[in-house]
Amino acid sequence: MDTLFLVLAAIFAALAAILHVVIFFMESVLWSRPTIWRRFGIGSQQEATTVQPMAYNQGFYNLFLALGTAVGLLLLVAPPVREVGVGIAAVSLASMLLAAIVLITSNPKLARAAVTQGITPLLALVFGVLWTVG
Repeated sequence: MDTLFLVLAAIFAALAAILHVVIFFMESVLWSRPTIWRRFGIGSQQEATTVQPMAYNQGFYNLFLALGTAVGLLLLVAPPVREVGVGIAAVSLASMLLAAIVLITSNPKLARAAVTQGITPLLALVFGVLWTVG
């Protein structure tokens, strides 16, 4: 059962990382497309242009969280540094989850986005804890 929890934690962590890379691309690479900025609740080209530097910066935060999670996952397969990998992944995943909580508390209309952003890191953390205590 311990191995199952580890596998589930790794799967959800990888999904969280992939989602945050996708968010990075939307915010930092594809932001100028109306179909993208509208997904973030932006109503006009002028608003999109105004917030573009912030979206660009925020996109990189998402990328760095994804990279931290990926590094943590890679270190899991090396027994001498497994605990380091768990720690790096846990901090990155907890940051993703906390960012989702901030998102929903800052604008309840973004609840769906917050759940999408936060569910995979939450599940990864829950299964990770079950693996460590198991």
